[in-house]
Amino acid sequence: MTTLEAIRAALPAYPIEVSFPDIARWREGNTGIDYLHTFDSGKPGKHVMILALTHGNEVSGAIAVDALLASGLRPSSGRLSLGFGNIGAYEQFSAENADATRFLDEDMNRVWTASTLDGERQSRELTRARAMRPFIDTVDLLLDIHSMHEASAPLMMTGPLEKAIALAAELGTPEHVIIDKGHANGTRMRDYGGFGDPASPKNALLIETGQHFAKSARDVALDSAARFLLHAGVVAEADVAPFLTQTPARQKFVEITQPVVARSMDFRFSQPFTGLEVIEKAGTEIARDGDEVIVTPYDNCVIVQPSMRHLGVNVTMMRLGRLLDR
Repeated sequence: MTTLEAIRAALPAYPIEVSFPDIARWREGNTGIDYLHTFDSGKPGKHVMILALTHGNEVSGAIAVDALLASGLRPSSGRLSLGFGNIGAYEQFSAENADATRFLDEDMNRVWTASTLDGERQSRELTRARAMRPFIDTVDLLLDIHSMHEASAPLMMTGPLEKAIALAAELGTPEHVIIDKGHANGTRMRDYGGFGDPASPKNALLIETGQHFAKSARDVALDSAARFLLHAGVVAEADVAPFLTQTPARQKFVEITQPVVARSMDFRFSQPFTGLEVIEKAGTEIARDGDEVIVTPYDNCVIVQPSMRHLGVNVTMMRLGRLLDR
């Protein structure tokens, strides 16, 4: 039987182009919750938060939040919060097994519903999420910084709500905006509570900055965090100007129509996809799962976030989307 370890060993190892910051200096925040820091301007405005390390090996967000904290950034209005999520997984990162510390017990970005957080299930990720929850409940605008297994262009992941799609368009970067409904196996923080309520003024975005360990992902993380804070009106432009390195482009909006879920460990792609490939013709073979042939369901089908690095039964291996005319 094919094992995940054997699959990962056969895949190319991406070079680690960035240094992992020592974030232990930020352990003791001022919120009563380790690794969460908040600063109030004393003036009216929204509570805006930048969060890193929802997954332990996604270092670009950690670099961005570390840099913002080290810069002494303070809000000019409203309230600014900066934090790190799955610290336990980050502390166990090993370059020799770089894909293994996404989480320790379970994906921390699949636990964000009241029923799960209030339930009896126990894990290290749930313990951390439960500790963070009262603070997250006070946030008006959230940017959750992630990165990707493969070398793909950055993606802004909005969820299905028009308020988040509009916010992504107002930010103007990155070029590709993915409109998705999340994952069947759990709710992301981006969709938790008021963030996922179309009637609530709260809003959240999740950005995938690029391949985990690329310098370009670090730059995208810093730029997106700075743009998010500027758009929210919570900081002065002069205070984040050094982080603004990306050039806005005409955005492309892709609506996810369906996931491609592995039903066996004998799943494989039919082409060496890395993401954002547009398959011209419906019926084109894109993967095989045992004896099953998986084909594109429509013309001009966009491949989104394909990766074999976390193959497992009932795991989403990639998603399929349509380009929208917006």
